[in-house]
Amino acid sequence: MSNGGDNLAFEQQHGSGLQEMLGYRLVEWRASEAVVTLDVAAQHCNRAGILHGGVLATMLDTASGYACCYCPVPGHIRRCLTLSLTTQFMGQAKAGETVRVTAQRQGGGRKIIFTTATAVNEQGKIIGSASGTFRYQRGSEDENGVPRGES
Repeated sequence: MSNGGDNLAFEQQHGSGLQEMLGYRLVEWRASEAVVTLDVAAQHCNRAGILHGGVLATMLDTASGYACCYCPVPGHIRRCLTLSLTTQFMGQAKAGETVRVTAQRQGGGRKIIFTTATAVNEQGKIIGSASGTFRYQRGSEDENGVPRGES
C-alpha cells in the first residue's frame, strides 16, 4: 500500500452516502484486494436480530468493487460498475460484533473483471461469500486511473 496510501486515506474520508449511512469502513486496500469492516448495530439487523442479508450483500459488493479499483497513483481514482453479484449466506452475526469482508480480484480482461469475496464474523466463521463480475468505467481500465476531479 505504499504509493496508494493517499488514495486509501482519501476513500476513508470521502466515502459514499450509503457508506456513511451504513457505517462500513474500507480498512485495507492494495492491488487486487480490499477489506471492508462493519460494527454491527441494531439498525443493521433483521427481525430475527441478526445481520440483514442486504447489508451483508452490500459489503460483499463494495469490497469486491474496491478490489478491482485500487490505484497506485496518488490523487488518481478508478471506478467500476457491478454487472453481476452472486451471494451465498452461510452464517450470522449479531449486534455488537464486527464483520470483516475480504475481496480479491480473480482475473478478467481490459474492461470486465471477476472477483470473489468472503465475510467472517468475530469468531472467524464464514457467514457469507460472493462471486462478482464488474466493468470498468471509461478511463479506469488503466491501472493509473484518472485524476479524481475527472471521474
